[in-house]
Amino acid sequence: MNELVVVDADVLGRERTGDETYVRNLLRELPAAAQEAGLRVAAVTRHPELVPEGVEPIELTSSSQDLRMAWSLPRLLRRAGAALVHTQYAMPMRCPCPVVGTIHDLSFERDASLMSARDRAVFHRVVPRAARRAARVLTVSERSKADLVELYGIAPERVVVTPNGVDPAFHPGEAEERGYVLAVGAIQARKGQSQALAAAREVGLPLVVVGPVKDAALAEQLRRGGALLEGYVPIERLAELYRGAACLVQASRYEGFGLPVLEAMASGTPVVTVPDPALLEVAG
Repeated sequence: MNELVVVDADVLGRERTGDETYVRNLLRELPAAAQEAGLRVAAVTRHPELVPEGVEPIELTSSSQDLRMAWSLPRLLRRAGAALVHTQYAMPMRCPCPVVGTIHDLSFERDASLMSARDRAVFHRVVPRAARRAARVLTVSERSKADLVELYGIAPERVVVTPNGVDPAFHPGEAEERGYVLAVGAIQARKGQSQALAAAREVGLPLVVVGPVKDAALAEQLRRGGALLEGYVPIERLAELYRGAACLVQASRYEGFGLPVLEAMASGTPVVTVPDPALLEVAG
């Protein structure tokens, strides 16, 4: 029987922006490569209906994140006979098989103001452990690899850079309008939507912001400033918004990659970005 590779796909259906996009596209692309290598691929998720053809769904029923990593996921991996599991940021306790973990960035280590104190405490507890114990660490840019090596003392040969690809939904097309500036990302100070709004007003265009609200006060400030907040949108709507924008403004204070830059470029939309190391890496 072919060995089983399991992807922790708990982010599916949870509006987790970049993390969810990453897993969705992994699951779309892995089956063909796995078949060639004589492997099977399964996905552990609360939403088995979102698992694409060619991937075996394994339903997760636990609602607690702590229970999921400490008990539910290890039990499911053991029951499935997994030879390897892929996770993001964290790894299961007492894992019955080797772990390959993706760590997109270490922004919380570089600037404490970029994340809430609660989230930062969780990340400080789980990310260093995952980075040091995983069989291999995947990350999405040379910038993030350098951070992992410097901050956690990970041997460079254990960190593999796999830059993000772009979903085929993003492509050039007939633009219905070019009358707005677009900002894409969860609404929080780190993503720089306030700076994007100032830039849009400078050129006399409205700002459209796409992404879930993580900072309610900032969301209200953006609305008062005239920004249109679309919230979390389906990928088809996001593709339309890219194609219709005068430009994307990516004014993030810290990025591990900056997927909207790639998505906008693939859509034929001009990009204005700040000189963050990862954004320069992606845009270049």
